[in-house]
Amino acid sequence: MGAAEEIVAIVDENNTVVGSAPRKEMRAKALPHRATYVLVFNSRGQLYVQKRTLTKDVFPGYYDPAAGGVVLAGEEYEQGALREVEEEMGIRGVPLTPLFRFYHQETHNRVWGAVFSCVYDGEIVLQEEEVESGAFMAVPDILHLAQTEPFTPDGLYVLKRYLAECQIQDGA
Repeated sequence: MGAAEEIVAIVDENNTVVGSAPRKEMRAKALPHRATYVLVFNSRGQLYVQKRTLTKDVFPGYYDPAAGGVVLAGEEYEQGALREVEEEMGIRGVPLTPLFRFYHQETHNRVWGAVFSCVYDGEIVLQEEEVESGAFMAVPDILHLAQTEPFTPDGLYVLKRYLAECQIQDGA
């Protein structure tokens, strides 16, 4: 089954599952859905940034500071996050830390997101259908790159909120 035919969980304004639809229908009708975002750090504190392929159905060719994707019908957020980091990056058996949930809306994208993080120093095996390239980068370098290159708006939101919440927790 191709990505366009995946059956996605559809939610309401309160993030309650109300049905399911093929991904292509969800995108065409801008149906609210769930998605996962995984910030993949290495033990040196660098964050993995992906460059999406030009064939992605949303934000093709953009950089993304988070791995992840839509939550499929019948999946919970953590199941979807684990599936996505395995598919996109070949990461298996790494515990995920839940961070926060949020709602993000743009013209053609309405998503309830769940954010996780993990630390991984193993081999990265990219899913060539979805990820063109990627690298671990220092967070200040990512923020600098985002000033001149296109980044997924929801992914950039996730990174900035993560940084803001880390500062609050570190300062508490």
